[in-house]
Amino acid sequence: MGAAARVLRPVALAKIALFLAALVPAALLVRGMLTNDLGVNPAETIQLQTGRWALKFLLISLAVTPVRRLTGWNVVIQFRRMLGLFAFFYAVLHFAAYWVFDLTFAIGTMVTDVLKRPFIAFGFAALLLLLPLALTSTKGWIRRLGKRWTQLHRLVYAAAILAVLHFAWKVKVFTGDPVIYAAVLTLLLAFRVFWALRTRTRNKNQEQEPRTRTENRTRTENLEPRT
Repeated sequence: MGAAARVLRPVALAKIALFLAALVPAALLVRGMLTNDLGVNPAETIQLQTGRWALKFLLISLAVTPVRRLTGWNVVIQFRRMLGLFAFFYAVLHFAAYWVFDLTFAIGTMVTDVLKRPFIAFGFAALLLLLPLALTSTKGWIRRLGKRWTQLHRLVYAAAILAVLHFAWKVKVFTGDPVIYAAVLTLLLAFRVFWALRTRTRNKNQEQEPRTRTENRTRTENLEPRT
């Protein structure tokens, strides 16, 4: 068995484990519905739990790149797409629960809600931003879009900001989980800015080094005595 195969097998097993683990929250909600064990307001429980897990998976997916850059564990990048897709999966369940339980499929009421209630607008906007990211997450779309794929998927940061605002506004409590989610997102955004500035500075220094060496060589040649 080659080195690549030895690495691939644990990664494949880890992906299966992650896939099954990511389905556990949804499975628990289904069990709760079947056993009537979701509290006094099952609809509210389903909406809150699916929303929380959407946000959790979104933040975890955003943490993959910082972890890879800080630790050098390049293998973790292979889990980012699955984490992002599960964030979208739970976001869709969250929206579906709101549309079914709160609006009973009334599209007109949903439009009114989006226009009149800011936290609904934030959540709906976050879902719309995640939609093209989920649709273009395949290798085929990465090849088709090229550099534009990276630019498009930067929308995930805007989606995360909107999702955090949506959650905080929904629960109307600015302590506990909303603060934790906001703090985690702030750290992730700060790391992205820091790394971008660090990379830009390093590239600028690398561009200046050959020019500096050329200038020093020219200066040295000019100082040498001519015969």
